[in-house]
Amino acid sequence: MKPNIITTAVPINPEVPVTVTPPDWNNRQLFALFWPLIVEQLLVVAMGMADMIMVSSVGEHAMSGVSLVDHVNFLFITAFNALATGGAVVAAQYIGRKDGNNARCSARQLVYISVFISLILMALTMALCGPILRLIYGNIAEDVMQAAQTYFFVRAISYPFLAIYTSCAALFRSMGDSKNPMRVTILVNIINIGGNALFIYGFNWGVAGAALATVIGKAVSAFILMYLLTKNTERIIHLKGILKVKPETAMIKRILNIGIPSGLETSMFQIGKILVTRIFTAFGTAAIAANAVAATINSLAFMPGSGYGMGLLVVAGQCIGAQDYAGAKRHTKKVMLLAYATYLVININIFIFMNPIMGIFKLSSEAVAFCRIFLQIHLVTSTLFWCTSFVLPNALKAAGDARYVMVVTAVSMWLIRVCSAYLMAFPLGLGPMAVSLAMGADFIFRGIFFSSRWISGKWMSKRVI
Repeated sequence: MKPNIITTAVPINPEVPVTVTPPDWNNRQLFALFWPLIVEQLLVVAMGMADMIMVSSVGEHAMSGVSLVDHVNFLFITAFNALATGGAVVAAQYIGRKDGNNARCSARQLVYISVFISLILMALTMALCGPILRLIYGNIAEDVMQAAQTYFFVRAISYPFLAIYTSCAALFRSMGDSKNPMRVTILVNIINIGGNALFIYGFNWGVAGAALATVIGKAVSAFILMYLLTKNTERIIHLKGILKVKPETAMIKRILNIGIPSGLETSMFQIGKILVTRIFTAFGTAAIAANAVAATINSLAFMPGSGYGMGLLVVAGQCIGAQDYAGAKRHTKKVMLLAYATYLVININIFIFMNPIMGIFKLSSEAVAFCRIFLQIHLVTSTLFWCTSFVLPNALKAAGDARYVMVVTAVSMWLIRVCSAYLMAFPLGLGPMAVSLAMGADFIFRGIFFSSRWISGKWMSKRVI
């Protein structure tokens, strides 16, 4: 059978047409891409749970402080993830067009801008960690604030390493290689758990020890992936000559056209989550701790979905780069079905084993009661609508439709989740459970709009390269 040949143009010289064979993502290739992504994301969750369990031995105030900082940290981390998303989309589309030179150029520019932004964020955080926390959370218990401030300061050191790791991992995935990032994640988890055991239990360093173990793990992961991408020049993307810094304005603009809307989307989303989290501070330490544990348990289901989203970004991006829109639709449908099936299985198990899982954490009886309510509400709403809310948008981003995703996310977060959470929590008197109910409404809203956008086909008019 003759391959399906598509005529397109290389951006460097658009007057010279070339033939591009659309990428053929068969079931075996999809499996090879997705299983390491899912394992990697589950390992990230496992590390988060291990951190929370080990920190909980220091006290409920320490666990609450770390939880509050994690919300703020994620706001900064989204900047790296957004840039990585932009870089991955651009690189994947160039790979789909078999344009190695531009793919490598986009890779270098991604690393440059990610490191630059990470250094700025690190300096600001270390200088202003206390004022930032007080501005966001206001007056909270002093022991919680001390733990949060210490953890925040030390974690800031990891930002440049995290930026390098995130960028390099995205570049590996854009080539369809998800195994190397997974292997590095396994190593980092071992380092983190060992570091936590040494610094928290051995040296009695508390939250500072947990943060230091994370810094060491991120540094190791950054150096390994950078070394692998620099050493192997036979890959379509490599970073040989990365130290000869040469900014390419046009390529940076292509990355930022995806990265900025993605960054604004996730930043506004996270800011909304932080503001909603303030509801828990009004109901005491037990509510804060219960939310932290519920969020950690829920991430068991989130992370495989995140893995599917990362993979969909690559698969759809390569198809769209080769102008194979039929293939992008076909593979997106297949990935969404897999995501829903995986999510359903995980949530059923969380429901069955909810009490034993909560028992791992050293929570008070009041916190356990709160946690159970949060989980029950979330299991229903997320099972039905989470995948269309958070997996499907990656296909839109892969096509360059990142601005639409940003607008829907902002409207849904602020009008649905934030406003309804405060309304239900205080005027209607539902207390902290209002946050879980508002979250479910948010899933429904964005799921409807993202599904409608994909079905309409308007994303096919967008251009990235």
